[in-house]
Parts: sequence; structure tokens; C-alpha cells
Amino acid sequence: MARRSKFKKLLVTGGTGSFGTAFVSKILKEEIAEEVIVYSRDELKQYEMNLKFNSKRLKFMLGDVRDYARLEQCLNGVEVLVHAAAMKQIPASEENPMEVIKTNVLGAENIVNAAVKNSVSKVIALSTDKAANPANLYGATKLCSDKLMVSANRLSGNALTKFGVVRYGNVLGSRGSVIPFFKSQIDSGEITITDPRMTRFWITLEESVQFVLNSLDRLQGGEIFVPKIPSFSIVDVAKVVAPGIPTKVIGIRPGEKLHEVMITEDDSHNTVEFETYYAILSPSVSMQTNAYLGAKKVPVDFRYSSQNNTDWFTVETFKKMLTQNNLL
Repeated sequence: MARRSKFKKLLVTGGTGSFGTAFVSKILKEEIAEEVIVYSRDELKQYEMNLKFNSKRLKFMLGDVRDYARLEQCLNGVEVLVHAAAMKQIPASEENPMEVIKTNVLGAENIVNAAVKNSVSKVIALSTDKAANPANLYGATKLCSDKLMVSANRLSGNALTKFGVVRYGNVLGSRGSVIPFFKSQIDSGEITITDPRMTRFWITLEESVQFVLNSLDRLQGGEIFVPKIPSFSIVDVAKVVAPGIPTKVIGIRPGEKLHEVMITEDDSHNTVEFETYYAILSPSVSMQTNAYLGAKKVPVDFRYSSQNNTDWFTVETFKKMLTQNNLL
């Protein structure tokens, strides 16, 4: 999907993370925005990112999504907001529940209110498969965040701020993902697998960035956009990343799912299908909206999970993708 427009001023929260860095790189390279603001907490990462890109179009603002006053200040004149800041580590979330709630839930509320206050045109928040039928606190907080973003379209009223969400699976090579974890175990002579039946959705960092940009173009307000991406088993991931290394089954960890789900049966009633993605519509997005006239509704009780997916990597295609992305 070709981009239809460029933006004057774009801000990305959590902009020094894996996604944020790749996103900013693409924005600068393709001149998608006249000015890009990275909003994050870590001054060292901002300094290093500034050295890396060395662009006059790139600005940095220190701040936390928990701080409403700072957010409101930094969103002055911003046309597009991409919300990528979050606490994501499941064990840390379980052990520090209020901290993840403050960032992922209250932070999302601050994003909504500050964006409406500043009449930001479009807001896209990054979600996760773990928000669909959550089994851990991280997933529950991201579900709350998704609900806040979707319902914000009613709150915005005459401000005309459009809010949407993108939801996708594991990003290849991102910090904390299983691929670098498996690599770190190679020297030990053993790869730990939680369950040999486990499957996951997989998307490259570049694909996730492009999907967010495409979703900004498609956004009518209130959608949760879900890309159609391949599945692959965790056992086969280990075979590709650490060939010949024996595996040890250690059991599923608390809050971990056997298979990932991005669209539940309950969502099926409001989900439409396109060639490369699904859109879960909210009541604020009518099927009569021009963008969705004639859109194909998914069957009742449709479920999009990594287990029942019709698109799967083979060992060869997965290895090829890792090689192309310099992850092997």
C-alpha cells in the first residue's frame, strides 16, 4: 500500500525502543514527516539515537507517559502520534503490578486526553496479541489500553482526533524476544523449550513499521488493525536458530499461552477481512463508512490464532527471513 500523504509534525512515544528506532529511521529516510519528535525517558538512548541519525528534522523530548502535563506540552502542534511506550516484560509486570498499570493504562489515558486537548489529527497505539483474552497482567493492561483508545473516538467529539490500535505478534529480533534468548543458550549446549506444542505469530520489524504507517492511512477511528502474518512453532525456531543443539522442556511459565490469539470469537462479530489484514471495528466505525462498504465480514465465531492460522513458515522460509534480517 503506497502512502498517500506526508505529515508535518509526528511524535512517537517510546521512540528509542526497537520499534521506535526502526520507525524513525523509515520516517526520516522516506521523508514521511517534516519533523519527528522522539518522546522517551532515557536521555542516554536519546543521545545515542541523535548521533546515529544526525538529522535536523529529528527532535528529542524527555518525558514519561505517566506525566500528563509534560505530554500535553510536547504534543503542541503535533499532527500524528504513534504510541509505542509500554512496560512489556511479563515477569516484571507480575511482580510490580501497579508500575505496569501506571505506564500501560494510566499512561494511555494521558495520551488520549493530551491528544484531544491538542487536537492531534491521528493517534495509533501499538498493542499485542497478549491483549486478546489476556492470561497475564501485561496483556490485561494492554487490553485496557486498547479499550481506552477505541472509546476515545467518542471522547474526542468535535476535536476530530481519530484513535486506532495495531495488534500483531512476535517481532523478530526485538529486545526480549525468544531468538536472542535461544542464541544466548547455544554455548550452554542446551536450549530450553517451555512446551513443544507452542506456536507463535511472527513479523519482521520492517513489516511492523510499514503496517503502522498503512494503518495511519486507513484509520477511520476506533479500529484495531491486525495483520495477516505467518505462524511457526517454537520447536522449529530452536532448530533454525540453534541447529543440532538438544532441547529441554521446562513447562509453560505463569501467564504464558500455548498459542497466540489476535482475534477472539467475541471479536468476530465486529471483524472485517481484507487481503492482507483484519480490522476489528468499534461501534464508532459503521459498516456504512465508505472505507468499509462491501467489506467481507468474517464468519461468526471466527478465531485468528497461531494454531489455526492458514499461513505457516517452513524451516527453510523462516531461516531465509532471519538471514535477510541479519538475525542468524
